[in-house]
Amino acid sequence: MVATLYINGAWRQASDGGAHDVHSPHDQSVVAEVSQATQSDVLDAISAARESFDSGVFTSWSFNERSALVAKIADLLERDADLIARKESDDTGKRFIEAQYDLADVIATFRHFAALGLKEHGRSVDVGLAHVTSRIVHEPLGVASLIGPWNYPLLQIAWKVAPALVAGCSFIVKPSELTPQSAIALMRIIEEAGTPKGVANLILGPGSVVGTSLINDPRVDLVSFTGGLSTGQTIMRAAADTVKKLALELGGKNPHIIFADADIDAAIDNAVTAAFLHSGQVCSAGTRLIVERSIHDRVVNEIVRRAGNIVLGGPSDEMAETGPLISPDHLRNVTAYVEKGIAEGAKLLVGGKRSDKPEHENGWYYLPTVLDGCSSQMYCVQEESFGPVMTVEVFDSEVDAIRIGNDTNFGLSGGVWSSDSQKAARVASALRHGTIWVNDFGPYRPAAEWGGYKQSGIGRELGEHGLGEYLEIKHIWTNNAPSRSGWFRD
Repeated sequence: MVATLYINGAWRQASDGGAHDVHSPHDQSVVAEVSQATQSDVLDAISAARESFDSGVFTSWSFNERSALVAKIADLLERDADLIARKESDDTGKRFIEAQYDLADVIATFRHFAALGLKEHGRSVDVGLAHVTSRIVHEPLGVASLIGPWNYPLLQIAWKVAPALVAGCSFIVKPSELTPQSAIALMRIIEEAGTPKGVANLILGPGSVVGTSLINDPRVDLVSFTGGLSTGQTIMRAAADTVKKLALELGGKNPHIIFADADIDAAIDNAVTAAFLHSGQVCSAGTRLIVERSIHDRVVNEIVRRAGNIVLGGPSDEMAETGPLISPDHLRNVTAYVEKGIAEGAKLLVGGKRSDKPEHENGWYYLPTVLDGCSSQMYCVQEESFGPVMTVEVFDSEVDAIRIGNDTNFGLSGGVWSSDSQKAARVASALRHGTIWVNDFGPYRPAAEWGGYKQSGIGRELGEHGLGEYLEIKHIWTNNAPSRSGWFRD
C-alpha cells in the first residue's frame, strides 16, 4: 500500500487504506498510485498543524532562521529539479521542457521569499512622547490551508508554501487530486531540510472529500486557494462562520488589446503564445483578443494560420508545441463552451474540435480554436474556457478599447500593444486588472505582486504583499514611565 500522506512528521497511508491512480492526460496511462485521505486524516493533519503552531516549535525561530530553511529548500529543489519536472510532466501532460521552466520558477519563488525574510519586519512609531515606545511587529498568522490547482501544480503551491514558512505558519497542503506528484516531492524536501514536525502536512484527495474541513475547521486561520470562481465563492461562504482570512486567485478572462500602431508581427506572435500556451490552461491566458478594426483581417488571418499549424503532443514529443487538456471532463467542458459560442453567433475560423490524429486518440487533445465576430454580451467572452479558445472582438477608439477590456466580471491580467507610449500608459492605467503587460504578454517575477481585481479574487501572492498574507500585524505600546491616568477622581 502507498504511503503518500504526510501528517505530523510521518509518511502514512490513508486511515482506510484508500488509494487512487493518477492518469496521464496524454494517453491515460497510470503514472502514479497515491493515498486518498479520509476526513479522519484531514482532522489529524489540522490537529498536527495547530499543535505545532501553538507549541511555538517554529514560531520561536527568527525570520533569519526561517529564511535559511527556505533557502535550503530552494537548494534541494534545484538538486532534484529534473526529477520533479518529470513527475509534473507525467501528471499534467505538458511538455517536459515546460515543466523544467516551471521548476525554475518554483526555485526562484523560494529564493525570493528567503531573501524577503531577511529584511526588517516591523517599525517604530513616533507618538510624540519621550517616555513611550510604540512598535509595529509582524507575527505568524497561524494555521493555513493551502489548496492548489492542477495546471501549474508545484508553482502555485510554492507561491503559498514559501511565504508560509518564512512567516512561521503551520499548514496543510492540498494539491489537485489530478496532479499530486510534485507536491509529494516538495514535502519530502521540506522534511529533508529540517522543518519541525507538524509544521508542514500533506493531504491528498478530491476537494469534495477532503476540502470541507480544510475550510470550515475553526482551528484553521487562513485559506489560500487557487482555482475556479465557483469553488472560491463556496470557500468564501464557508469561511464566514469562523471569519477566516482568505487569499483567493480565481482566474480571469483576460483582454489582449492590439492597436493599429503596434508592432504587428510581435503582437501576433505574442497573441498566439498568450492564448495557446499549455493549451490555454493558464489563469492569465490572453484568450480575449481585442483588435482595432482597421487591422482585424491582417491580425486574425495570421493568428488563424499559425493556430492551425500548432503541433500537439505529449511530454516526450520533441516536436510538440503544446499538450493535452487535463481530463475527459475538461475536454467535454471546452467542447461545450465552443459549441455554445457558435450558437451565440461566433464564427469558427479554426479548430473547434478534438484532435482526430491517431497518436492523440488516447489523450484529451483539443485543437487550438479561434472564434471571430464576438461581443462582450456573449457567454464565450464573459466566461473562462480554460482551454485553447481565443475569442475576437474589435474596437474603433481608445475609449472603446478600455470599455471593452473592462467589460468583464474578472480582472486578473491584460495586455496592451501600441507604439504610442503615452496611449499605452493611459490604457494600462484605465484597465481594472491586477497585472497589465505593455507590448508583451505573460512574463512575471516573484518580486512583483500577483492577484486580481473584481471576481478574480482577493489578496495578493508574490512580492512583499505575498508574505504579508501570512503575517498578523500587532501594535505594542510601552510606557517606560508609568503614572496614574488621573482621569477619574479618587
